[in-house]
Amino acid sequence: MLGRLFRKSREREEVGPPVPSVAGRPPRLPRGIRVYAVGDVHGRLGLLRQLEAIIEADHHARGDSCRPWIVYLGDYVDRGTDSREVIDHLIAGPPDGFEGIHLLGNHDLWLREFLEDPAYGPSWYKHGGDATLLSYGVRMDPAKAEPARFREAQAAMRARVPEAHRRFLGSLELGFSIGDYFMVHAGIMPTRPLDQQSVEDLLWVREPFLNHDGELAKVVVHGHTVEQQPVERRHRIGIDTGAVWTGMLTAVGLEEDRRWYLQTSTGEA
Repeated sequence: MLGRLFRKSREREEVGPPVPSVAGRPPRLPRGIRVYAVGDVHGRLGLLRQLEAIIEADHHARGDSCRPWIVYLGDYVDRGTDSREVIDHLIAGPPDGFEGIHLLGNHDLWLREFLEDPAYGPSWYKHGGDATLLSYGVRMDPAKAEPARFREAQAAMRARVPEAHRRFLGSLELGFSIGDYFMVHAGIMPTRPLDQQSVEDLLWVREPFLNHDGELAKVVVHGHTVEQQPVERRHRIGIDTGAVWTGMLTAVGLEEDRRWYLQTSTGEA
C-alpha cells in the first residue's frame, strides 16, 4: 500500500542529488534571518508538536542572533485524527520568539469549500475528509442517499467549526517569497513567472514542475508530493515525507546559503 503512495526519486538514484541553484549559485536568504519550512501535517498534532520542539532546540543550538521564522506549507487537515486540534494549535501561534507564516494547501481549501458548498463533499471525503469530519464530531448516516448525507454533514460542520477556524482557513496565504526561495504548497508552473501562477498550480501541480530540468527564478520549497526522503533538484526542495503514514514529519532549515533537514522519528507513526 505505502509503495503506491510514495514517489521514488529516480533522478537521485541515477545521477546523484543536484544542488539547488539560482543563476548558477547557491540560493541565499538575507543575513540575520533563519527560516524553517514544515511539510504536510495532515492531522498529526503530536508530530507537529514534536517537530516544533526539534526546531526550537535547533534554533537555540545554532545561536539566537538570527530572526527565526516557521513557514507551514499547508495541508493541516484530513487523513490524520487531529485536524481540529492542529488548527487550534496553529491559531495559538508558533513557538515563542518565532514568526509564523501559514500557507494554504489543497486539503485546507477542500475543507473551506465544503463549508460553503456540499457538492465538494464526495471528492473531499474520499481523500481524507472523513477524518476531519470525525475530528469535529460529525458522523454521516450511511443509510441516507449521498446528496442528503453531505448536505447534513455540511450543516453539522457549519455549526461545529468555530468562527476562529473559519477565519484561519480564510487567512491562509498562497505563497511566501524570501531571498532566493519561494515557498508554496505544491509548486509552480515552470513556464510562467511567479506573479502569473494560478491557484490551481500553486495548490495542485505535479508535472511538469517536479521533473523540470533546469533552474527557475527562485528555488521552490514545497510539500504536496510524498517522497521517501526530502528531495533536492536545481529548481526545488520537496519536504512532504508522508508524515500521516510514516510518522516522519520533515522541516528544512535555511540560513544565508546553508540548508539542513530536521525530522520526527518514524517510530511515532
